[in-house]
Amino acid sequence: MNYLEALSRRYSVKKFNPERRIPQDVLLNILEAGKLAASSQGLQPYKIFVVESSEMKKNLIPAFYNPSQISTCSHLIVLVSKKNVEEAYLDGYFKHISDVRSLPVENLDPFRKSISKHFSSQEHQDILNWAEKQSYIVLANLMYAAAIENIDTCPMEGFRQELIEKILNIDSENEKVTVTLALGYRAEDDDFQNLKKVRKPNDKLFKFI
Repeated sequence: MNYLEALSRRYSVKKFNPERRIPQDVLLNILEAGKLAASSQGLQPYKIFVVESSEMKKNLIPAFYNPSQISTCSHLIVLVSKKNVEEAYLDGYFKHISDVRSLPVENLDPFRKSISKHFSSQEHQDILNWAEKQSYIVLANLMYAAAIENIDTCPMEGFRQELIEKILNIDSENEKVTVTLALGYRAEDDDFQNLKKVRKPNDKLFKFI
């Protein structure tokens, strides 16, 4: 299956087959695609929670306005964005660059100062907006990789943020649940899979200049 076929087959699943579980190696491939997503300054201002236990998924059902996907999916991914980029976070980031690239951390000082200056001039809401945009790039990578792996998905924003944060013990002072993604295999009786995909025609969507 090439990538256009995979994306054409993809749709936002309304009901998964609860008897089918994603193999671990396939799941790890999808998560690796999320890890490799483009990220501004390479900062990856997010965490990726992977909910795989039946008990935890059951606990999360009340947090969603439409619980059918959560109650039937194989795995649920929760993308959590940072509300601020602290100096301690930058310390860890530049230490990691130093370790991976075998560079003295001092060599990275000009880059570090540039990033610090930028974020010190930003309002917290602006930083959160930026971080959430970064999280959606991860979401796109995850959905694309899942489609290539023949795994079905449903991205969801219809949830009670504060309830998810409480259940997952998320530091709501510094982090925010941005978007979730259910993964699994479509149920045979999910009629939405039989509907034709509706998208704008090319002349309404693309403008070549």
